[in-house]
Amino acid sequence: MRIDRRRALALLGLGAAGPAAAQGAARYAGAVSFQHGVASGDPLADRIILWTRITPADPNAGDIAYSWTLTPVDRRAGGAKSGQGLTGPGRDWTVKVDAAGLDAGRAYTFAFTANGVASPTGRTATLPTGATKDAVLAVASCSLYPNGYFNAYEAIARLPRVDAVLHLGDYIYEYGGADSYGMTSAVAAERPHDPNHEILSLADYRRRHAQYKSDPQLQAAHARAPWIVVWDDHETANDSFTGGAQNHQPETEGDWNARKARAIKAYYEWMPIREPANGGAAINRAFQFGDLLSLFMLETRLTARDQQLSYDRDLAAPGGPAELAAFKTKLNDPARKMMGAEQEAWLAAGLKDSVKAGRVWQVLGNEVVMARLPVPSIKAQLGEAKLAEVMAAESEGSRKRLGRMEQLAQLGMPYGLDMWDGYPADRERVYDAIKSAGARAIVLAGDSHAFWANELYDDAGNRVAAEFGTTGITSPGANDAIKGFSVGEVFAAGNKEVVFSDQAAKGFLLLTLTRQEAKAELIAVSTIVSKTFETRAIKTFKVTPEAHRVSALSEA
Repeated sequence: MRIDRRRALALLGLGAAGPAAAQGAARYAGAVSFQHGVASGDPLADRIILWTRITPADPNAGDIAYSWTLTPVDRRAGGAKSGQGLTGPGRDWTVKVDAAGLDAGRAYTFAFTANGVASPTGRTATLPTGATKDAVLAVASCSLYPNGYFNAYEAIARLPRVDAVLHLGDYIYEYGGADSYGMTSAVAAERPHDPNHEILSLADYRRRHAQYKSDPQLQAAHARAPWIVVWDDHETANDSFTGGAQNHQPETEGDWNARKARAIKAYYEWMPIREPANGGAAINRAFQFGDLLSLFMLETRLTARDQQLSYDRDLAAPGGPAELAAFKTKLNDPARKMMGAEQEAWLAAGLKDSVKAGRVWQVLGNEVVMARLPVPSIKAQLGEAKLAEVMAAESEGSRKRLGRMEQLAQLGMPYGLDMWDGYPADRERVYDAIKSAGARAIVLAGDSHAFWANELYDDAGNRVAAEFGTTGITSPGANDAIKGFSVGEVFAAGNKEVVFSDQAAKGFLLLTLTRQEAKAELIAVSTIVSKTFETRAIKTFKVTPEAHRVSALSEA
């Protein structure tokens, strides 16, 4: 039986995630601080979400009264807004205001006060209407706290212009413990997970969000511009789907729906996102940047996704013809889905409406890589002698990984079954929606800890869309473990859809859209283990509205 979010929260006694304050409860008037900065998100033409967290000195404090102000940057008469409210332990003293009645395309500063203490000041802006010359979007994903400093977030905060930050998921990671993911980093000792165990309870998820938002580099990026976010898997547990996750064991970690409800509640409390009116996990949203572009944020984890296939579980060794045929039948089952029918209909209608309205671009903010990524044969690309040399120099773990990749390459298998490659029929339905609408689509992807510039083709071989994947803020890529050759170059050399890939760099994608072209700059930071760093565009690409071809502009 599927339990919706509100019912699950009620069963857990957690309450809803909206503005919380117990009626008649005594208000806390003691010392407070704003330790987690301020943030804004989900901008529309007339409203925007404002966020902060008030930390009481007394951990047993009750409700806290606050006020907020929103002031136009241009200082023209009119347009300032203000208000007040209550927050409390029921929502972990987080504050979320949906400030309405704003002017389109206008920049604002905002701040909060509570018990005589002022928060830091943030900058935000509403979306434009009508004729819009351009838009600048920073695209981020995958920030593993112990693995390095958030230099890429600081680089986003330093940008001379950014209209919105798109975060495509893995904003936090659920792992913990001395031997957990990221703990081999040179800076892990000063940045251990908090709590330092895998997060399961509501208090755990809240503490992990609090740890991330205590980071000054992340705070700076949040204060710089409005964010438009979607979760991926690690906001709940690794390789999550509707009914479970790879990193969730019901026999020791309890009911998945209960854990998912706790994770969603903490996410809604701590992120500047406008929550679904009816609760739950359906956070598909659309944003209109004047007559220039429509942005569609896709939820493909918790609403409808079927369980991922697994080579260990679903492809019997040694992978003979019968086993391969059975596996491919499962893989290509039209019933397998990343998005449900309602989501697909929403996207198809939105694409058609955007094209009909005359918008130049239709951008899909999506968690995982959409391109076809068959495992490339490393032997074919490097040659047998070079491969032997590489294997001799690699660690035992990397040798096993490369050997496994070569086996899968010989079988013609996809690189990642957790990506859209694991749901090819559903991907084709997305392509059908793009083609039916006549959309000029650009797909954005996170999750892979790698930069990608891809051209997407349907089953008939028609080019459908361009795709740009952003690398991790800090999360390790394939070339962090494999040192002997460029994994990205091997993918690009052996794959029709991959124009470019870099699986070592850390950073973000800067996407600038005009009526004439979309320019994608792959921005890398020089290090994540020192707070002194430089940034550079390692590659820049363009796409024109008339075609879905990805062309290189420059290389640093």
